Amino acid sequence: MTFETASPVLPVIFMTAYSSVEKAVRLLKQGAYNYLTKPVEIDELNHNIDNIIEKLKLVKENEKFKEGIADKKDFDNMIFGSEQMQKVVNLALRVSESDANILITGESGTGKEVIANLIHRNSRRKNNAFVKVNIAAIPETLIEAELFGAVRGAYAGSVEDRKGKFEEADNGSLFLDEIGDLSPEMQVKLLSAIQDKKITRLGSNKVIKTDIRLITATNKDLNKLIEEGKFREDLYFRFNVINIELPPLKKRKEDIPRLIDLFIKKFGERERKKITSISKDAMSALIKYNYRGNIRELENIIERAVVLTRGNILTLKDLPVFINTVDEKDTFFYKIDESLPLPERLNIIEKNIIEKSLKKFNFNQTKAADELGISESGIRYKIKSLNIINK
Repeated sequence: MTFETASPVLPVIFMTAYSSVEKAVRLLKQGAYNYLTKPVEIDELNHNIDNIIEKLKLVKENEKFKEGIADKKDFDNMIFGSEQMQKVVNLALRVSESDANILITGESGTGKEVIANLIHRNSRRKNNAFVKVNIAAIPETLIEAELFGAVRGAYAGSVEDRKGKFEEADNGSLFLDEIGDLSPEMQVKLLSAIQDKKITRLGSNKVIKTDIRLITATNKDLNKLIEEGKFREDLYFRFNVINIELPPLKKRKEDIPRLIDLFIKKFGERERKKITSISKDAMSALIKYNYRGNIRELENIIERAVVLTRGNILTLKDLPVFINTVDEKDTFFYKIDESLPLPERLNIIEKNIIEKSLKKFNFNQTKAADELGISESGIRYKIKSLNIINK
């Protein structure tokens, strides 16, 4: 019996006078929240308890939202367990009932469209259209007609009047992906459409009223584009009423096993293969790997493995060669004296991770805490307890 099956709601902090890596790993696998060795520092124990309380709040909020959302399949099909993604989903569901414009940011492949769809499906507009437009996929000369529509003869090849995406999304939601690729000329026209809630088809003078909920997304740094004069600040503030930022997969690695199971099932059914599991060494390699393409890259890797495997268990041989080649600089678990007690080894690892993040942000504790997924008070405690100095 594991701690989770014995009491799935009650978190467990295990304390012992004896420490070993094997015991720590076994306890954590069985569901223990953390593993502390005696004598226990009160500050460290309090810090663990504060983290547990915050995590339980997130879990309860998720359950509350899950009970009330429009389509539970939307929620069940979202694969996450990390605190970062719990916060993202909570925020998305909390703002879904609002008509405020939303900007979803994050690296390519992190699931921005999934979050946009979740917001629409749980909004007051859920019974109306959810219209998606990928700005980067449309030639610049056709963007205006695509968004606002056109009348017959407005451009070469226009043989009849056509609605634009704003009209198609009337009373529903319009999702503009890759908004950072919008040309300066179209930025002006989009700003006008958002402000006035009116559009004019290309080649026409007739004003058409529209009622949409705008959701935008980008993997670009819009603040940097604004500084460079490539993006309008007034437009940015119009559609960025609420910002939802998706973490890259490398910062939510606890979600990787769940995603792998989902993709094995998905592609196994498609290929009509009875793949039951994945080997431990293959799983370990996939967890260590840092995904530049995020979830989309992981999905591609599993699809390839499912297609190529000849067995019913995915192994290292089924994965691309580069997956099993992890650069030492990507991990802090090397060059640590294995003769040291477990708490000392864990402290070294933790100190290295926090120092790297602090250096990355010039010792800005707020930004480092955000990247690491911990509170500002938590990182201040770690800096003091681990004797981290701003060099």
